[in-house]
Amino acid sequence: MKKALLLITLSGVALSKKFYGDDPLLVEPKPMYVKEAATRKLSDAFDLFSNQFGKLGERQPENGPKIRGKAVNTLGEPMDSSWWERRHYYKRMSAEELRRGPGNTNQPSLDGKWTIIGAKTEGVTPGFTIRDAKNRLYFIKFDPLEHPEMASTADAVVSRIFYAIGYHVPENDLVHLTPDQLVIGPEVTVPGRKGVPRQMTREDLMLLFSRVPKSKDGKYRATASLALPGKPIGPPRYYGTRTDDPNDIVPHEHRRDVRALHVVDAWLDHDDSRAINNLDILYKDGDRQYIKHYMLDFGSTLGSGTEVANSARSGSYFFTWKDSAKQLFTLGLVPPYWAFSKYPDLPSVGRFEYQTFDPEKWVPEYPNSAFLNRLPDDEFWGAKLVTAFTDEDLRVLISVGELSDPKAADWLLKCLVERRNKIGKAYFAKVLPLDQFEVRGGELKWVDLGAKFGYQPEATVSLQWFQFDNDSGRKTPLAGQTSRSPGKVPEGYHGVTITNTKNPKQTIDVFLRGQTVVGIDRTW
Repeated sequence: MKKALLLITLSGVALSKKFYGDDPLLVEPKPMYVKEAATRKLSDAFDLFSNQFGKLGERQPENGPKIRGKAVNTLGEPMDSSWWERRHYYKRMSAEELRRGPGNTNQPSLDGKWTIIGAKTEGVTPGFTIRDAKNRLYFIKFDPLEHPEMASTADAVVSRIFYAIGYHVPENDLVHLTPDQLVIGPEVTVPGRKGVPRQMTREDLMLLFSRVPKSKDGKYRATASLALPGKPIGPPRYYGTRTDDPNDIVPHEHRRDVRALHVVDAWLDHDDSRAINNLDILYKDGDRQYIKHYMLDFGSTLGSGTEVANSARSGSYFFTWKDSAKQLFTLGLVPPYWAFSKYPDLPSVGRFEYQTFDPEKWVPEYPNSAFLNRLPDDEFWGAKLVTAFTDEDLRVLISVGELSDPKAADWLLKCLVERRNKIGKAYFAKVLPLDQFEVRGGELKWVDLGAKFGYQPEATVSLQWFQFDNDSGRKTPLAGQTSRSPGKVPEGYHGVTITNTKNPKQTIDVFLRGQTVVGIDRTW
């Protein structure tokens, strides 16, 4: 009881101050040690129906103040954590760093045979779990026969994009192998007569290879995904927290780095961004052990549907009452917007386009609470990470996919560039898109992201400096101080309110301690 009262008291003290001496935090505090965590499974069907027809997690209230994105510092930025880390937007990665992604030096060793320890024989394309000559575990996935290079390109390229954005992903690399590279482990089975398992044979292996594309040089192209370090314990959901993780204290539907995934997924057409395509790992780092959150399985992106080309309806829910009623009462005479999409005949891309793409309309295959809770500042944060990729950055990343058809590479680049630009135009318009604040030469400087990329004219703004009482939260305007320079800097905390003169609802409060920017508050 005494401990509970102490926590309540400390919480009350914490709420009385807006800033502390170590703000802004760029890295989350050292995570608490997690000795053990339960492995949990999630039914794909249950996840679909519970999200499609249920109302999971805490949603934005219809009236009253909105629930802002959480797990952020005083600048409104997510901190380096078990979920996400600052990368390309904050410190530009070189071409080589973009190509490398989470690491491209751990491809399966060619110094010896690869031992199959598990085989996927169902579905359109087969796959294997192997151990290489160095006893490292990999998941080997192939392209569908009618779409060579499609899924493997998506996996290789998109895993590196998500890594550059800041998310934790596995190492996905392209490999080129022959059946001679593989030996079958003694305990590998396949379905036999009447579904009874039997030991896998060489004939079974060759039958599986007959179902995947073969290159002109006689090799088979595949994705080799290095097993994640640590113990897999099941997927994180898009709502709630893990009760066995003492570090997981912010409901996932309110995390900014999860809400903003909607923007990134829309850009890459990652419509299969469901919970089971993420994975929690009980991760050990030196003397620390904690739960780390990974994204994985990117075969259903960039027009790929992994085993087939993606559906033309990608970017819309499987089902909504409104759309179903519209089709019923109009006898199908009012086609949805995605029905007007046109796709070039590029088997290695599938269905990926930019002309009908609308980031405001795009949704994954079924709803999730985090995406539905997003607010304009969540979208702004996601959009600035997306627009940080230049055309040349994207050209470098696409080259990792080793597409043999230059037209396919050109089309991917065109789509990613145009979709990126639509995202910037849509979400930078919702807020005052100023960022990267700093005091330099006695003046407050910033970057107008909307103007930088030509998405909108440079914002015209007015400024009003204020003194800030860190204990009460009171702002006292400083008379006559309306330029980029605060003039004589008052003791303690102070700041400036920047207002969009064309849309006064769009404001930014920039808080400073001396000449250090310690806080950002946005309104719209």
